[in-house]
Amino acid sequence: MKIGLQCEFDAAHRLPSYPGKCARLHGHTYRVEAVLEGPVGDDDMVLDFYRLKGMLSQALEGLDHAHLNEVMQNPTAERIAEHIFSALCSILESEQSPARLVSLKLWEGSNKWVMVDE
Repeated sequence: MKIGLQCEFDAAHRLPSYPGKCARLHGHTYRVEAVLEGPVGDDDMVLDFYRLKGMLSQALEGLDHAHLNEVMQNPTAERIAEHIFSALCSILESEQSPARLVSLKLWEGSNKWVMVDE
């Protein structure tokens, strides 16, 4: 069975090699949607949403209200999504969750997104 959770964070970045206005410092409200898959446990849940929210918040630590160029090189939406996907996978593994992350979608603003899947 699959479950999902969305959350938002705000951050600034610039794309120095980009031949346009995105080369200048600017900000976005990012929306993240994580989709997990796993068996329904004895508690009749794949993973408690409250627990998943905490894990996703932990994966986003250091990104909310950050200058993303100080966190990673060339912080395109693709690189940011890969960063969050990797962090959340590591957290799920360390928590010994029976659910696994199957996809992560990152919106940059309201109408542009990238998706990382397994």
